[in-house]
Amino acid sequence: MSIWTRLSDGPFAVEFVDAAGVRTRSLRVEGAGAREAVVLLHGTSSHLEVWAGNVRAYADAGFAAHAVDMLGHGFTDSAEHDCEVPDYVQHLLDYLDARGLDRVHLVGESLGGWVAAWFAGVHPERVRSLQLVASGGTRAVPAIMRRIRETTTLAVTSPERRYTRERLAGLLYDPGSVDEELVDVRYEIYHRPAFQKALPHLLCMQDPEVRARNLLTPQRMARISAPTLVFWGRHNPMGDVSEAAGIHAAVPDAGLHIFDECGHFPQIEYPARFNELSVEFLRQVTAKEKP
Repeated sequence: MSIWTRLSDGPFAVEFVDAAGVRTRSLRVEGAGAREAVVLLHGTSSHLEVWAGNVRAYADAGFAAHAVDMLGHGFTDSAEHDCEVPDYVQHLLDYLDARGLDRVHLVGESLGGWVAAWFAGVHPERVRSLQLVASGGTRAVPAIMRRIRETTTLAVTSPERRYTRERLAGLLYDPGSVDEELVDVRYEIYHRPAFQKALPHLLCMQDPEVRARNLLTPQRMARISAPTLVFWGRHNPMGDVSEAAGIHAAVPDAGLHIFDECGHFPQIEYPARFNELSVEFLRQVTAKEKP
């Protein structure tokens, strides 16, 4: 099934929004009478299509889903300077303001979770709930940082499609299950001249000194007041379950769900189960807030 036919049970829109001067691509899928928004953020060197199997579930549950290409990523304007977490946080805030979104539910995967958690700590009034999916940012592991830099750079600079495929497949529990259309989309993005030029700015947080000043410390995570649910794959190559346990312990009253036989992408590897758990969490949050 194509990425886009997954969305064809109802209307959807791929749009470019002016977020304080940054031309920002988003996929918007709204449920009937939707009053609350779910904003989905992807990982390093990724793009909004990683949420194609999830956005319809939010719309069907009565939410307005916004999957966003983050600053410098996908088809959003390229970055002309190093992108650190506060830069992504500001871009997210600008996107919400441009859309007229006051309080939203944030769902972030990998880098997206890192940014969402930071955002929830500094802008608590804008966040109704938080879901962290294999979130990055709590540790600096040189071997992992080096692998991210090397595999991403090779995929972006080589004309051979196989390196883009390996970059994606290496994050899955079952590398043979990689979505070939997702590989095609990523290959096209990686080989845009603007993206290639911006790549060093997007990989800056793989530098130990830069990463250190952007880490999600326990003190920073303790500032999060929004209801929070943490998702993790038991075989996540970017960090073992102890990292998820650390996030779970640091964020006040957070929940935790571990997917067995799963790598870095619970929402891709187990979309039906992920969607069920994610939507149920949102329903519980909204039910508690009703007078």
